[in-house]
Amino acid sequence: MREEWIAGDPESTLDLWGYRRRVADIYARVRAMPPVDGWQFWVSARDELFRTHPQSPLPLQERGSFTGLPYWPPDPDLRVVATVQPTSSTEILLAHSGGGATPARSFGEACFHLASEDLSLVMYWLEDYGGGVFIPFGDATNGRETYGGGRYLIDSAKGADLGHEGDRVTLDFNFAYHPSCVYDTRWSCPLPPIENRLPLAIRGGEQLRR
Repeated sequence: MREEWIAGDPESTLDLWGYRRRVADIYARVRAMPPVDGWQFWVSARDELFRTHPQSPLPLQERGSFTGLPYWPPDPDLRVVATVQPTSSTEILLAHSGGGATPARSFGEACFHLASEDLSLVMYWLEDYGGGVFIPFGDATNGRETYGGGRYLIDSAKGADLGHEGDRVTLDFNFAYHPSCVYDTRWSCPLPPIENRLPLAIRGGEQLRR
């Protein structure tokens, strides 16, 4: 998640508006493609954004030499359809990697079967950024193969989601990605709370750069 607008600086604010629209357009195209084709498009489109867009999470000095983010090869078994179960609505402050916190409210639990285990992730409605569904998660790759603070699956405030139908939500861990603070410590990003830490290694989606 990233927010980079500066009061009194319309150029930066318009750049942010354009960045968010580009992300939403990417996911709209992905939803219309077969999963592997969509994943390949998503990877190449993200690399282009990181390399060329004024709102890239990368520091400016790194963009010229940037050649792409590392990912695990797509695995069809990491794409699941979760059933959303109601839960009590609980207010929470999602702790950030740096200073600050993001207010959110839990509204449901996405329940799914993966790697012979019954798992679930709490779904949050952001009470900031204009609202939106947010599913961050942690897993056993954190701190070694992926960022220690976890990764994101859905951030609908930015247009980053693969769709739902009724109470069934598409969760594809091949599309798991890092928060902006991984690339530059000037960003402070919300992290998954303890209830969204999965007890297995999810080797899909974005890896740490070496």
